[in-house]
Amino acid sequence: MSIPQQESSSENFFEKNQKIITGVVGAIIIGVVGYLAYSNLYQKPREIEASNAIYTAEMQFERDSFENALLSPGAGNMGFLDIIEEYSGTETANLANYYAGISYLKLGKYEAAISYLKAFKADGKLTPITKNGAIGDAYSELEEYDEAIKYYKKAGNAGDNEYLTPYYLKKLGMLYEQEGDYQDALAVYKKIKENYPESPDGFNIEKYISNVQYAQNTN
Repeated sequence: MSIPQQESSSENFFEKNQKIITGVVGAIIIGVVGYLAYSNLYQKPREIEASNAIYTAEMQFERDSFENALLSPGAGNMGFLDIIEEYSGTETANLANYYAGISYLKLGKYEAAISYLKAFKADGKLTPITKNGAIGDAYSELEEYDEAIKYYKKAGNAGDNEYLTPYYLKKLGMLYEQEGDYQDALAVYKKIKENYPESPDGFNIEKYISNVQYAQNTN
């Protein structure tokens, strides 16, 4: 029985390109093995070292000693900035970006706060909210209100937390109100009333709604 034309063509293609195909497969295998070796022999030990190194800086952060947490937490331990540089590419260095950003925000160094917070890769349910909200705070302090509004909106849309989401939505509404955008302010306040009435920021939101409606009627 003759070999079907399609099967014969496939065999011919493989025969003609066997070296190339074998080389590509070999390169993929080498790449996978190399990645696993890098991960297990190099990156994993660095991750363990970094997680141990950040402990003292975190303690200083918890004590509101932000300058020390950034630069010199004591006893020869690394601050957040050293960890970011020394252990670049680790999850701990990424977390140190967040700590550094919040530390600079607390110290009133808003440009630095924005830089480190933007470098932080946030995931999960809470950190995307707090990251964008903190960037909004920094821009607000710099009186760059368009950017502040942008990041407060991101914070409000980044998750659905009973406390954090209405907290940043309220800041967004207040900034809209400050800028004379009463329609958008009212929409944000009503969203808080509808979705987060039991939250601390939803508890007295009726007052903000009434104030904006009054401002709309008198302008």
